[in-house]
Amino acid sequence: MPEPIVVVEDLHKTFVHMGRSLEVLRGIDLCIDQGEVLAIVGSSGAGKSTLLHCIGTLDIPTRGRIRLGRDDLTGLSGSKLASIRNRMIGFVFQFHHLLPEFNALENVMMPGLIQGMSHAEVQAPARALLEEVGLGDRATHRPGELSGGEQQRVALARALVLSPKLILADEPTGNLDSKTGAAIQRLFFDINKKHGTTIVVVTHDLAFAESMPRVVTMKDGLVASDDRKRPSGSRDAAEPDAEGAKGAADAGAPVEATEADAGG
Repeated sequence: MPEPIVVVEDLHKTFVHMGRSLEVLRGIDLCIDQGEVLAIVGSSGAGKSTLLHCIGTLDIPTRGRIRLGRDDLTGLSGSKLASIRNRMIGFVFQFHHLLPEFNALENVMMPGLIQGMSHAEVQAPARALLEEVGLGDRATHRPGELSGGEQQRVALARALVLSPKLILADEPTGNLDSKTGAAIQRLFFDINKKHGTTIVVVTHDLAFAESMPRVVTMKDGLVASDDRKRPSGSRDAAEPDAEGAKGAADAGAPVEATEADAGG
């Protein structure tokens, strides 16, 4: 049996705005095993992004417990949480947050440089990851010279450069056209198969969610259902088809973004 990489117990999160309390998470229990690929779905305001941010230590729960690997995150200081986050987690967001003044290779290298790695240490793995996501020939291009799909591929390579055990992705295809989104979806499966990376994706894209081995549905700050459709790591016809992915690596500039998740 694989070991759990994320264990969430009775997780609550309440926000206070203008003197009023809004309970976004109402008691979440969730266990995610090492190597799993799963989607978290639900309507806007269900708490999906809030849960993802709490797991990723970007937000602190009001009460409850989160264990990440062997680390119990409860009550840890900000610096200790940052250390665990940098060691364990890679993030991919709807808006890729690339630094416009740096080229693709430099953007991918940035987490390693921030961690104090030398230019020589991080350059080789960064270049290899760009090759892996199909952008080896675009390494010297700045974000403004890349399509939306290419920028998201750079963001994915950046998330992987420190070899995290867990990738957390919040609406990673929400700002892309369907063909480009399908290519990004396929990349997640490829990365899971090659590296064994655990991948958790918050998405409104039901076709993307249906391609996942496990789908967690949230409603009103709770887990409404947890559907394991087939063994983790299985890849079959539910994935984006090869024709849809073929040629999509460079396809598509961004389209209008989906509505932001209000509290989740």
